[in-house]
Amino acid sequence: MTDGWIAWFAFLSQWLQAQGLDPHTLVTFVLMGFLTMVARSFFFIPDTEWTLPRWAERGLYYAPIAALTAVVVPEVVLTRGQFIQTWEDARLVAMAAGALYFFWRKGQGQAVLGTIVAGMTVYLPLHLGLGW
Repeated sequence: MTDGWIAWFAFLSQWLQAQGLDPHTLVTFVLMGFLTMVARSFFFIPDTEWTLPRWAERGLYYAPIAALTAVVVPEVVLTRGQFIQTWEDARLVAMAAGALYFFWRKGQGQAVLGTIVAGMTVYLPLHLGLGW
């Protein structure tokens, strides 16, 4: 019985290689898919509603702004992986304008959308018009 399984796996490995697929990569994809399915299904398993601890809820409150900062800050201060060398950069001026708008609004209302609009209103003329 075991010889049959070994022969089948050997055949499968040869077939995958003929197709240009690495068996280890395929097994990795299948296991990662299974792991993702199991991790996501934990939310459907409990019979009762569960709540997050207070510290986790407080941490999730800041998650969107932390993710946005992690994406935006490198784009503002880096060019091709190097820190910018001059202050005549439209991104810095636009970032300052966006920050001023946000603090002027005190974070209330549509502050994030207004921050983006204020920053782009300053950035586009400087970048496209002056070539900064």
